[in-house]
Amino acid sequence: MTSSAPAGGEVQPGQAAPGPPPQQPALRHHVVRRTRVGGLWVASALFAVVLLLLLFFILQNGNKVEISYMGAHGHLPLGVALLLAAVFGILLVVIPGTGRIAQLRVTARRHRRADSAAGPAEAAPADAAPADATPADATPSDAAPVDATPAGATPPGAIPAAGAGTPADAGTGASADGAAQA
Repeated sequence: MTSSAPAGGEVQPGQAAPGPPPQQPALRHHVVRRTRVGGLWVASALFAVVLLLLLFFILQNGNKVEISYMGAHGHLPLGVALLLAAVFGILLVVIPGTGRIAQLRVTARRHRRADSAAGPAEAAPADAAPADATPADATPSDAAPVDATPAGATPPGAIPAAGAGTPADAGTGASADGAAQA
């Protein structure tokens, strides 16, 4: 007795391959957008992990050390002293950074007010290219030359070759054209 179905689901020559199963309609995927509360939750979880690591650091570095600062003397555990030094270092960066951010916000607010007072006709569109911008389809031969330094002159900011300039200029940072270099 022979069966007409091949063993193991193999396709015999001359027989049509079974087609893929019928496709079901694609389900709509909902995209969950990030929220401030979600970001706060992630930040608080990371903060808790950092605090736990700091706790381990302080507990493992409990040796007392003498701290002297501007005439004040005291004894602190090593971990606490290092942690305080790190916090003060962070404050040295954060305080000026906060001042700079505030300064930039005031400048941006001033520019927004000036743009809104000028009206839409005078304000440049955000997608407009600056007047001195090179068009995107320009070839290098169409673009302005990058180096406009005359032949033989030292470009500004460049270190002149040995023997360039006068002996009086040696060690002063002045270039052959007399301009001081920064």
